[in-house]
Amino acid sequence: MNILVVEDDVRTAEAIRKGLEELTWRTDLLTRGDQAVQQISTNAYDAVVMDIMLPGCDGLTAVRQLRSMSNSTPILLLSARGDVDQRISGLDAGADDYLPKPFSMAEVAARVRAITRRGGEAGAILLRLADLSVNVPQRSALRAGRVIELSPREFRLLEVLMQNVDNVCTRADLLRQVWDYNFDPGTNLVDVYIRKLREKIDYGHAVALLHTVRGMGYVLSEKAP
Repeated sequence: MNILVVEDDVRTAEAIRKGLEELTWRTDLLTRGDQAVQQISTNAYDAVVMDIMLPGCDGLTAVRQLRSMSNSTPILLLSARGDVDQRISGLDAGADDYLPKPFSMAEVAARVRAITRRGGEAGAILLRLADLSVNVPQRSALRAGRVIELSPREFRLLEVLMQNVDNVCTRADLLRQVWDYNFDPGTNLVDVYIRKLREKIDYGHAVALLHTVRGMGYVLSEKAP
């Protein structure tokens, strides 16, 4: 794949580039948001990994400009801030996914794979698995054409699982990405929400999509693990 990395911190940028190139992905590197808009609008990339805090123009502004030009290149935003409001701002701007720092290269690669699988359709904002669909900006979900009523936390949990279809999400992964916990609080919080989500997306359907992988975590898949 052909990936553009937009990051003004040299150490972080080089670490990302090295990690992606180890996957044999071709990687270009820029440090300014305004340069990124020009580069993306005139060159074909499979995905963009972009920091929010950039000189020239910030990542959110860059994403808005690209989407206003009907450019649907999949974009993964990075930020030192992991609060929910900024995550929502990134998604509302038109980004496909949001990853708070610090992060592992394995997670960056997984997120890039996820957003490129969606193929840039409608700005890569609609996630699908079988008859289940999730519209990220509209914060809505459907299964077999019927609306699924979800709380904000349930929606974020479903979103994370949909971004990792066929890949197991551990409890630690979900705690960090859904609740912004970088530690295990020692509760059954994840299990409770998984049970609630399973009732809402699988109850009454012949094929279950949300599965428990014993000793590992949870996965959304058409096939039982």
